[in-house]
Amino acid sequence: MTRIMRGISRVDIRINSYIPITTAEGPNTRFCIWVQGCSLHCKGCANSAMWGKNGGTVYKVEELIDLIKSYKDKIEGITFLGGEPLEQIEAVTEISKAVQDIGLSVVVFTGYKYSELTGMETFKELTKYIDVLIDGRYEEEKQDFSRPWVGSSNQNYYFFSDKYDESIITKYKNKIEVRIDKNNNISLNGMGNFKEVLEAMR
Repeated sequence: MTRIMRGISRVDIRINSYIPITTAEGPNTRFCIWVQGCSLHCKGCANSAMWGKNGGTVYKVEELIDLIKSYKDKIEGITFLGGEPLEQIEAVTEISKAVQDIGLSVVVFTGYKYSELTGMETFKELTKYIDVLIDGRYEEEKQDFSRPWVGSSNQNYYFFSDKYDESIITKYKNKIEVRIDKNNNISLNGMGNFKEVLEAMR
């Protein structure tokens, strides 16, 4: 587990991409950050392009915080996905603290099990500044889209504040957002059967 503790630095974070406004990656409207790099390599992972440690773009933590703050009045919170956010845990913690200080909520996804993390001081520090943790590796043989934002039945929700509780599991449904840029490139985000969506668009 030592690899989780090796963030790039306290001032840098390597990300694959971000969406400043989305309603498909957590409760209500959120700024979502896909962190680059993952050591877990789950079979069937939809984001395998985010596994590489040297991909994506490096941002100064302060730069990303300022960007999130510019959307403060349009979002309820931020969501970290990946890749594996906890492999850059120091940067994720620093950003989470800053956005909590301005009243935004924080949701973090991790492929690690909660039980693998509880003894780590860096993880204990992170939990001071997040509202929801969703844990567990994606397990292809347990694929299940019946609960919001998760893709397999082994994954779990943990609540660290009173901003959200278990009612969100039944209140929200999975959705997929489709974006088409000026060059007609199509991108999808959210949770669901992406293959079926792409087939329907042909």
